[in-house]
Amino acid sequence: MTAVSRLRQGARALFAWLQPVDDNLAAQILPPNLLPLFLRMRRTERQHSLNVLRTLQRRGCVHPAVWQAALLHDCGKARYPFPLWQRALVVLVGGIWRERAKRWGSGAPRGWRRPFVIRQQHPQWSAEAVAAHGGDPLVVQLIAKHAEKLTSAPRDDFERLLQALQDADNAN
Repeated sequence: MTAVSRLRQGARALFAWLQPVDDNLAAQILPPNLLPLFLRMRRTERQHSLNVLRTLQRRGCVHPAVWQAALLHDCGKARYPFPLWQRALVVLVGGIWRERAKRWGSGAPRGWRRPFVIRQQHPQWSAEAVAAHGGDPLVVQLIAKHAEKLTSAPRDDFERLLQALQDADNAN
């Protein structure tokens, strides 16, 4: 993701309180057992997730598992407060010292490392929450892998779906 894309993403998060959140759209996509995971996310994450969903829809992706993954891929961030300034910090540090930020992201989310841990571990937390609420295994797998960059062109249907999710996430 480019610096300009990150700046746009940050500006959207900063002004999220001005934008309505279409929770009804999420309710049309998510089964009743998963909707509470979406609704407990912060406003900015819900808006981001809806934007990812809309990007997938505009691009012609109609797979229901990808739509559900789009809406819930960041639900694990709801475990801990993750204010905008901390998000900006981890993005900046990760852009400069990628390996160091990754190292700081391991372990428990305590102290000054907490925002790095949230950024690195939220995909697994999100996948665990969706699995615990009875989510489809494909949705769980897409969420768990959404932050792992593919090292080659997609080789199978799962990787094509994952690539679509990652591209839409990066665009938002």
